Amino acid sequence: MPNKKDYSIKSLMELLFISTRLGLTSFGGPVAHLGYFHSEYINRRKWMDEKSYADLVALCQFLPGPASSQVGIGIGVMRAGAIGGFVSFIGFTLPSVIVLILFAMLLQGLDIGNAGWIHGLKIVAVVVVAHAILGMAQKLTPDLTRKAIALFTLIVALLWQTAYSQITIILLSALVGFMIFRNYEDTDAAQLKFPISRKFAAICLTLFFGLLFILPIIREITSINWIAMFDSFYRSGSLVFGGGHVVLPLLEREFVPTGMLSEEAFLAGYGAAQAVPGPLFTFAAYLGTVMGGWSGGLLATAAIFLPAFLLIYGTLPFWNQLRRNTKVKGALMGVNAAVVGILIAAFYQPIWVSSIFAPVDFAFAALLYSMLVFWKLPPWTIVLTGAIGGSLLTFL
Repeated sequence: MPNKKDYSIKSLMELLFISTRLGLTSFGGPVAHLGYFHSEYINRRKWMDEKSYADLVALCQFLPGPASSQVGIGIGVMRAGAIGGFVSFIGFTLPSVIVLILFAMLLQGLDIGNAGWIHGLKIVAVVVVAHAILGMAQKLTPDLTRKAIALFTLIVALLWQTAYSQITIILLSALVGFMIFRNYEDTDAAQLKFPISRKFAAICLTLFFGLLFILPIIREITSINWIAMFDSFYRSGSLVFGGGHVVLPLLEREFVPTGMLSEEAFLAGYGAAQAVPGPLFTFAAYLGTVMGGWSGGLLATAAIFLPAFLLIYGTLPFWNQLRRNTKVKGALMGVNAAVVGILIAAFYQPIWVSSIFAPVDFAFAALLYSMLVFWKLPPWTIVLTGAIGGSLLTFL
């Protein structure tokens, strides 16, 4: 745990410099980011010991949101308090946010609706999201009970699509998980200490849940565009487990069917987000810019990352106690299973139905999936192959 001298301007500037360098060079997704963090913060600078880092990673995998970004925030908190967490986040995230906002501004006004490379990126989205959901399902629905929760959620999410459906499903799943898994035993006893008071943490958790329930109501009452945008990004950031790729179907469902964003513009930005370093959640900066200019990009970025801040700040002081509370653990197990069902529903509609039209599309998707999963090629090569292949498919 840092002492008072670590909270100096010098230590904050050092943290900003190092996190910015990581934000400019960290390609490869959340797992790669954790490796970069370990190399820089643990091996090289010895800011944390191995056990503390492993415990922090476990906490961030346990919470919804961008896990690698939350680990970076947590390291910043341990190094320089709550302000250190924010500085660490800015350094790691801002480079890709700036690039994606500029890309969105350059893309506006171009006719990309019938471009073959856009169709290729749609197929890439099918592949990447399918891979992410399969990985999540293996971890979060390992038994028949949780598979049943995911199936129920999938059916309801497909047949009942309203502003309140996701929240209602999450609440019901938490109740079911509490009832079924309330005696679940967790033998992993993580012990973490952070310089954040429990009062401040309680405020953060209250704000997290309050916004999650109040924003959809305000959205329906006011019909103000920026509130609707903030609500959509906030809810998407609140319901994602497993990394940035999983947020793709949630964001597409929020904006493409409602007409706020064209599918072509959505997929173009997704390809760009794959090509830049840093967290994939910065894709929100591109989407917000397309819908509302550079200010919309900043609003979207703040909205999608705000749940990550509120949760990491809100749970750090209570983490040891929460890990031992079987009732809380049971409720979260139900929620995790429900999120899998929600994501599968969003994967089908709109991603699959708007991308796979013919056998050649499915064959190309199978090739890209093999490149990603079996040959383990980096994601940017999959995106590049998808764009080139999509252009060639127009000649068939």
